[in-house]
Amino acid sequence: MSDAANAETSTDWRAWQESWDRQQEWYLPDREERFRVMLDMVEAVVGPEPRVLDLACGTGSITDRLLNRFPNAVSVGVDQDPALLTIAEGYFANDERVTFVTADLTDPGWTAELPYDSYDAVLTATALHWLRLDPLATLYGQLAGLVSDGGVFMNADHMKDETTPRINAAEHVQRHAAMDREKAAGVLDWAEWWALAAKDPVLAAPTARRFEIYGEHADGGFPSLDWHARTLREAGFAEARGVWASPSDSMVLALK
Repeated sequence: MSDAANAETSTDWRAWQESWDRQQEWYLPDREERFRVMLDMVEAVVGPEPRVLDLACGTGSITDRLLNRFPNAVSVGVDQDPALLTIAEGYFANDERVTFVTADLTDPGWTAELPYDSYDAVLTATALHWLRLDPLATLYGQLAGLVSDGGVFMNADHMKDETTPRINAAEHVQRHAAMDREKAAGVLDWAEWWALAAKDPVLAAPTARRFEIYGEHADGGFPSLDWHARTLREAGFAEARGVWASPSDSMVLALK
C-alpha cells in the first residue's frame, strides 16, 4: 500500500467532521437548533424515510444528523469543494444510504450528475450565500424541478433585513462579543481551520484545489427572508415562508 493510501486509511475522519462542526458553531451558535427544526419539518411534510438532496453539503453535516434521526432515509450530497468532500466521503465510507456528487451549482447542467430525478426534500445551510442573486434565483428554478410534488426545500442562512439597521447593529455587537470570548478560549476560526487542513497529508492537495476554485471566501450576498420566499414562489413552489429564525439567521421552507 502506498504512503498516500496508508495516510488516508489512518485518517480520523470523525475528528475532522467534529472539528468542522466546532468551527462552524463558532460563527453559528444556534446551528444545532436550525438542524433540529429542519428535520422536524422534513418529518412533518414528507415523513421519516425521505430521499434527500443535501445541497452544497460540505462535510455532510446535514446528512449526518438526517441519518441519525431517520435511519431509513437516503441522502445524496452535492458539492464542488474537494477538501470538504474528501472528509465527507471518508466519514460516510461504506454507508450505502449516502452518495456524494461533485458538481458546480452554477453550471446549467449540474442536475444531470445526480443519481435520482426527484427528491422528497432538498436541504441546505450556510452555503448559498456564496452565490450572487441572479445565479441563486436560477438555482431555485432548477430545484423546483427536482423537488417531488408535496416535497420541500429548506435553506438556512444569514438573511439580512436592511429595514432594521439598529437591530442589526445591536445583534452584530452581541454576537461578536461572544465570539471574541470563545476565540480567547481557543476556538478555531475559518482561516485557522483551513490552515490545519492545508498541512494534513491527506487534505493538503484537495485543500489547495479548493482555494483555486473558490478563493478566500464568497462574493455572493445575503438577501432577506422575504426575497427568498418570493423568489421560490416565482420559481414554481406553491408555498414559501420562514419556519425558523435566530437573531442573525433564518430558514425558509418552500413546499412544492
